[in-house]
Amino acid sequence: MTLSRRALLGAAALLATPSLSRAQGQARLLVVGGGFGGASAAAFARRRYPDLAVTLVEPKTRFVTCPYGNLVIGGVRQMGDITHGYDGLRAKGVRVVHDWATGIDAAAKRVRLGGGETLAYDRLILSPGIALRWGALEGYDEAAAERLPHAWVPGDGAQTLLLRRQLEEMPDGGVVGMAIPGNPFRCPPGPYERISMIAAYLKRHKPRSKILALDAKDAFSKQGLFQDGWNALYPGMIEWVPANRDGRVTRVDAAERVLETEFGTRHKVDVANVIPPQSAARIAIEAGLADASGWVPVNPVTFESRVAPGIHVVGDANIPGPMPKSGYIANSTAKQAVASAVASLRGEAPPQALYYNTCYSHVGEDYGISIVGIFRPNAEGTAIVEVPNSGGVSPRGDLPEQRRLEATYADSWYDSITRDMFG
Repeated sequence: MTLSRRALLGAAALLATPSLSRAQGQARLLVVGGGFGGASAAAFARRRYPDLAVTLVEPKTRFVTCPYGNLVIGGVRQMGDITHGYDGLRAKGVRVVHDWATGIDAAAKRVRLGGGETLAYDRLILSPGIALRWGALEGYDEAAAERLPHAWVPGDGAQTLLLRRQLEEMPDGGVVGMAIPGNPFRCPPGPYERISMIAAYLKRHKPRSKILALDAKDAFSKQGLFQDGWNALYPGMIEWVPANRDGRVTRVDAAERVLETEFGTRHKVDVANVIPPQSAARIAIEAGLADASGWVPVNPVTFESRVAPGIHVVGDANIPGPMPKSGYIANSTAKQAVASAVASLRGEAPPQALYYNTCYSHVGEDYGISIVGIFRPNAEGTAIVEVPNSGGVSPRGDLPEQRRLEATYADSWYDSITRDMFG
């Protein structure tokens, strides 16, 4: 798909404007959240708009990525491989503040921090990520997660390492149970890559063990490709149970390690990975940005909040229509949100929007698969749609060289996107 000459000229003019200024000094872009959306926004803003004052608020001094976390769980990577700092952003001129954002005053254009500081902004990029809906599954709360880890919000990596340690301590012949949520949730192919990498670990170290994957859905992303890989690499090891076969987990017993489905079937397992339903992070909900779904509706061109002008919400917290909640989409939409914020400060129309997604998944250490898609706002600018004939998935079949190459491409993608974010 090609952009129109008018759109290209408009984008060139946007980048060529010499400065961004306000009566009190530089225009201020405040970014809250230092993950795929927020770090991408801050890095892009400094590269493209050097006259913009950019501040990033992120409580953690080190960021652990969700992508490649499954490879840590499977023993293929180490925590250091997926942990990144913010010195690269500082070197680019981003002011990095390690504190919690505790409140947003959209009318006054201010963000309160847990340490007592208040930051003013001209435009806000909010990328707070997700919250786990504790209690959405009966019996699953923060205490239960210390016995039945979710390993879905990496934090400092403790949950990821807890699940890995439990797999290492499990006797050969044990059963690993997984509870997989219904849509929408962060990283749609993620649970199935996790199944694959756990199976890879078990095949190497505990080959008599099994995986029971209980799913609240009847189908999932890249399903045929994943199941082809499971049959080829881990025959007889993985049982996937969809919702229409009583796969929806509704209750857990953390003390007994029991996963109970909606028709009362109780599955006792040796290790349980419970991925609960999710919503936008608390700050987005408390600021009144989310709707009844728990996610934030946004303008599909600018990613500006539907209810709070001047706040652009990127990453997993928003409602992206058909686009998945992926790291690549967070990176792509963050750049459009920054460009739109700058255009607004200059009194100009936002640039034409086009969003890209590439999502790689590891089925084995040298076995990769992928899905791609291109998205754009519809003609009315009211919703996001997939560009016709733009997407696709890896071909199916016995293609060992293709799978090996895609695993290599996945590694290159991870290195490239984290370098783009963190420097």
